[in-house]
Amino acid sequence: MQVPLSDVQVLQDPTDAETLVGGDKEETFAHMKEWKRQYMRGISHTPSQAGVYYEALKGSSHSLAKGSRNFRPGSMRRVRRRAVFKNGDCNVVQKHLQRRRVRFLQDMYTTMVDWQWRWTLLAFALSFILSWLFFALIWWLIIYTHGDLEEPHLPENQEESGWAPCVSAIDGFTSCFLFSIETQHTIGYGVRTTSPECPEAIFMMCFQSIYGVMSSAFMAGIVFAKMTRAKQRAQTLLFSKHAVICQRDGTLSLMFRVGDMRKSHIIGAGVRAQLIRTKSTKEGEVMTQYFTELEIGTDDSGSDLFFIWPMVIEHKIDENSPLYNLNATDMLQDKFEIVVILEGTVESTGQSTQARSSYINTEILWGHRFDPVVLYNKDLQAYEIDYARFNETTQVDTPLCSARELNEIYKIQEGFRTPETTFTMRQLSHNHSDQAS
Repeated sequence: MQVPLSDVQVLQDPTDAETLVGGDKEETFAHMKEWKRQYMRGISHTPSQAGVYYEALKGSSHSLAKGSRNFRPGSMRRVRRRAVFKNGDCNVVQKHLQRRRVRFLQDMYTTMVDWQWRWTLLAFALSFILSWLFFALIWWLIIYTHGDLEEPHLPENQEESGWAPCVSAIDGFTSCFLFSIETQHTIGYGVRTTSPECPEAIFMMCFQSIYGVMSSAFMAGIVFAKMTRAKQRAQTLLFSKHAVICQRDGTLSLMFRVGDMRKSHIIGAGVRAQLIRTKSTKEGEVMTQYFTELEIGTDDSGSDLFFIWPMVIEHKIDENSPLYNLNATDMLQDKFEIVVILEGTVESTGQSTQARSSYINTEILWGHRFDPVVLYNKDLQAYEIDYARFNETTQVDTPLCSARELNEIYKIQEGFRTPETTFTMRQLSHNHSDQAS
């Protein structure tokens, strides 16, 4: 059940000069105490309030962001920009490439491997049929110029006329086509054979045999490469549908989960994450696609994984994180994309593979934590993975403020004087001395 927005305390700015400095000493300390109380009430008192507050931000009638043009009551913001789709495909279209076809033809092997299967099979079939027809035409020309197609020189009359043909048992273009297939694929039924009467026929037989072996090897290599390419292995590597933000050891952390459906493992698996966001330089240049590397890891093993079961990848939102100043409201209003990349070597084939996915701001759940999916089965005497819970999360108590503001609160609780509190205490001391004089 959603709560009214008035019941959710909005975080206030502790640097408000009128609040911190104005008034006497007792009133100022009262304001500081009230500010601290309101600041800490961003932490939910029930397991459901964190998620309820975040859902309210997404577009309820009590949303803090309902004044924005991008938000409407009762609706979700439409996502229009994405560099990497959830399935790993890149949302990139190329245009105005010079000499594109020429450059692609120069790398014909890669071009055909990248083709879809229907085009590859079509090219496979046409390469054989057209070559059979081409060499059949050449064989027909050789036989025609030698005079083997004249009436007295046909196969049924050769015994009477004593004619020695270039190729035996040839009486037209159809038989030339059949002989072309037999020569190119070394079928050799034993009826049509080349005689030593025509040197050009001997040369053509050798040339077509070599061409047949090379074309068969080329097409077989393309089909094998398409069937074993690493892109297909990446289809069995899973990323969680959503990323989550919650506390771990007192620090806000961004987390997502990765998994592998196959029993054959990914050797040397490593995970990377990059933030795509707009950035303005000091010179006024606006970089709309600025990449920032995020420091990620799992447990205490870093970004290198022993990938035997699904693992939760964590990015600590500390002073070095580009998400350090974002709170729950900013997370919904800001426009960014987090691209995650899983790389490794396929154990069964030895080939490198890469799986990709991405998370935009509306796919990050604030105040959630992933449910466990790995349990030990005593009956099977083995660890059991429940992939039905792979995307399941649970709402947990999580501060709604940014990591920077949360660190300031912890410093105040520990008695550490931040620059804001030091300035306030100096003003209080100065006001107290003026009143005494």
